[in-house]
Amino acid sequence: MMRNRHPLVLSLLALRGNARACVYVEPLWGIAYNLYAPFATLYMARLSLSDSQIGLLLTIGMIMQIITSLLGSVLIDKMGRRRSALLLGLLSWSVPPLVLMLSQNFWWFLVATLFGGIGMIESVAWNCLLVEDAEPDKLVDMYHWTTISGLLSVFFAPLAGLMVRSLTLVTAMRILYGFAFVMMSIKTILLFYLSRETRQGKRRMQETKDRTYKQLLGEYRQVLGRVLKTPATLQIIAIVVLIHITNLISTNFFALFATQKVGVPDWLIALFPMARSAIMLIFFFGVQHRVARYPMVRVMLSGLCVYLVTLIFLLLAPLAGLAMLFIYIVLDAAAFALVWPRRNSLLALNIEPQERARIVGVIYALMIAIASPFGWLAGWLSERNRAFPFVLSFVLYLICLIALRSSKAISEAQSGNGPQVAGTS
Repeated sequence: MMRNRHPLVLSLLALRGNARACVYVEPLWGIAYNLYAPFATLYMARLSLSDSQIGLLLTIGMIMQIITSLLGSVLIDKMGRRRSALLLGLLSWSVPPLVLMLSQNFWWFLVATLFGGIGMIESVAWNCLLVEDAEPDKLVDMYHWTTISGLLSVFFAPLAGLMVRSLTLVTAMRILYGFAFVMMSIKTILLFYLSRETRQGKRRMQETKDRTYKQLLGEYRQVLGRVLKTPATLQIIAIVVLIHITNLISTNFFALFATQKVGVPDWLIALFPMARSAIMLIFFFGVQHRVARYPMVRVMLSGLCVYLVTLIFLLLAPLAGLAMLFIYIVLDAAAFALVWPRRNSLLALNIEPQERARIVGVIYALMIAIASPFGWLAGWLSERNRAFPFVLSFVLYLICLIALRSSKAISEAQSGNGPQVAGTS
């Protein structure tokens, strides 16, 4: 009976320990997030925020993420992965929707953004819980399932569309943010009770218990040196940064482009993430296991090529209408399925396990520091023309494709012929 099941289903059933806890509770976060996310930018606009203010909030959020990535990594080592995931999860995922539910103007959104900035380091604690006791050859399947859990959650998005259509957008969003506060709090608390501290987490707690935060922060110079001396890690950071920026652009400016440039009604926006998720699920279960036998870098290169084509269709949508948007959704879903799980795995495989929290913190800080001006820049471009942020995305994907294609260090690291982890000597 088990032999007839899909390989991805078998991989899900085979999850144990923290990996099972992380993957199984993730839909609680995904359901809440995907209900409000398609309308978040429109909600800001309805409360009189300009495109530049929206972009400024993105940049402020990323600056906050830089600070917390450095400070938080020390906290994760001293408190442990499990307790820090609880504390940081409540601060970064429960507090912001509570503030956003009550928002009246820019300053409310700023407060929510500052708390939301803690989310980057919460993801470090969550990733440590997910991968530290896991087998390396299971990583891609684990990241597939964290992605799939989010995709399944998107099918609740039409409920948000119905609410927006029957109520005003602002009223519906206040209700959805209240719901998100409850769901994300439950998810964070459940993860705490279902998980156990990792072996590496216990080791780092023991090693750091008699050392001050100031001493541990002073060691970042050494950690940064390890990262900067590893060519594969540096090049992976560059690629992760470029993909991160393009994701910021699509997440925050697609709704404005679709409604104001293509003429899509507000309430219909919720159907686009659902259609995208349905296509991605078909891709995951119908295609993903077939491409798994190919090298990770080759699959990512194919996905980046597809991303370039998707943006051409998106930019043609104002001329050709909804048909082009549908083609964009189909291709974007395929590209995401090819690139994102492997992007996460590529990063996880190129990090020294003994220093995972601090190295990931440094990498995230570098990533966000480089990406932070692009939030404001994308907002400024959007005010000139709703299509300009996506022209920027096209250029960034092209640079990413060239960088990955020409990187001998990454290819050697994946084949075992070169330095594989930041910090190896």
